[in-house]
Amino acid sequence: MSKPFTITTAISYPNGRPHIGHAYEVIATDAIARFQRMMGRDVFFQTGTDEHGLKMAQTARARGMEPRELADEMSSYFKAMNEGLNISHDRFIRTSEDDHHRASQAIWRAMEANGDLYLGRYEGWYSVRDEAFYDEKEIVEGEGGAKLSPQGTPVEWTVEESWFFRLSAYQDKLRALYESQPDFIQPDSRRNEIMRFVEGGLSDLSISRTSFDWGVRVPDAEGHVMYVWVDALTNYLTGCGYPDDAQRMARYWAEGGDITHVIGKDIVRFHAVYWPAFLMSAKLPLPRRIFGHGFLLNRGEKMSKSLGNVADPMELADRFGVDQLRYFLLSEVTFGNDGSYSAEAIVARSNSDLANSFGNLAQRTLSFIAKNLDGRLPEPTPQDVDSDLLRNIADACRAFQDAMQNLSPSVAIEAWMRAVFACNAYIDAQTPWALRKTDPARMEAVLATLYEAIASLAVMIQPVIPASATALLDQMGIDRDARSYDLIGSDFYASLRASGFILSPPKPLFPRLDLTEAEA
Repeated sequence: MSKPFTITTAISYPNGRPHIGHAYEVIATDAIARFQRMMGRDVFFQTGTDEHGLKMAQTARARGMEPRELADEMSSYFKAMNEGLNISHDRFIRTSEDDHHRASQAIWRAMEANGDLYLGRYEGWYSVRDEAFYDEKEIVEGEGGAKLSPQGTPVEWTVEESWFFRLSAYQDKLRALYESQPDFIQPDSRRNEIMRFVEGGLSDLSISRTSFDWGVRVPDAEGHVMYVWVDALTNYLTGCGYPDDAQRMARYWAEGGDITHVIGKDIVRFHAVYWPAFLMSAKLPLPRRIFGHGFLLNRGEKMSKSLGNVADPMELADRFGVDQLRYFLLSEVTFGNDGSYSAEAIVARSNSDLANSFGNLAQRTLSFIAKNLDGRLPEPTPQDVDSDLLRNIADACRAFQDAMQNLSPSVAIEAWMRAVFACNAYIDAQTPWALRKTDPARMEAVLATLYEAIASLAVMIQPVIPASATALLDQMGIDRDARSYDLIGSDFYASLRASGFILSPPKPLFPRLDLTEAEA
């Protein structure tokens, strides 16, 4: 019996509406969660919104509303995005929820009980935009002598009473963690970056604020709210039942458990340094891996409101199709690297891979069966070339699974596309339309092979384009309970024929996309 699998996105900061970067992260994580479910795993997939902090309070004040009102409004947009993009999360968490406040206060008390918290005075640089503190050595000069964080965001000198976490006490423990578990931080570029940061020395971390009150109250400390990252990171535990549901914790957040955080590369430090230190202090299990993906660029440029190139993911989904957008993002971008998108690129990839290669293969094969055999499933009398194709599909499926296990969806899709190309080469070489007159029995054998191959391809690609794959498998009569990777290479086709299933004329899955004049 395999271990349960816990996977999370970062929780999104909802001081603005979702952009394509939020969509990219949740789509990638969703594909991995769906894949693991198909592998028979007990999966817990969590996403949500990070609603506290000074930035939310300032945004709400600027709009003349309470922070809670702003959080309610903005969180609803993220929920709507997830629903629109067919995201299969098990929980959408909001850090303003009561159970999350209890979890955050519980981990605080556990760290305090371990002797790792002390009251002091914070004097240093703080970025409101990043909700992050920075050491003097990290500050860079901007135009006009402005002080900037390593991310290029403005920082301000802050002085206030604060509780501190003894992060410095965990420097050696963190280095030992990274050395004993080389895959704890992925990809390697992020691991190397964090190793250098920790080796440069860790300062104790300010973990409370008194200059605003929109946050989780620090236990027994009047006027203090938790630094947003203590509260935000704890959301992963909240969803797994901390601190009250020991049974759920044992299931989804166990020692040695399979727990993966998928996050943007700009917040790896918080997840790979602060978070494991907090967990060690609280004597709680650590996640298995932190994966820091890259940024999405608009035609090679970083997105910004000032440039007017921030894309609304739902506008893109409405324009091109949900599955087309999902497929493009997961196939075009090597997970872990930065990637670029444009209308031209989405149209080109969708038309080439989905409409022309896979969609056309399925449409012409199934239409041929519906028309020439009245929907009766063809009889297989396989030759070596037929068996070779099905072995090719099975090999591609193994490569697909290996890549998805390694969080490499673009590599998985490459394996799938090789199998699609093999099927197209096969149908062009076997010419069932010509065999219809010269050798009807051979025609049926070719069509039977293609039917099995197409069903296998649809099963394989379900995590990436779930709605389209489901629609195709429904048309083909494949039982919903049988749509796991165990189907590929099995005798499902014989059972389906024996059931007397009749194929109806198929509906096209992927209409060809065209650019508008403005996009061209």
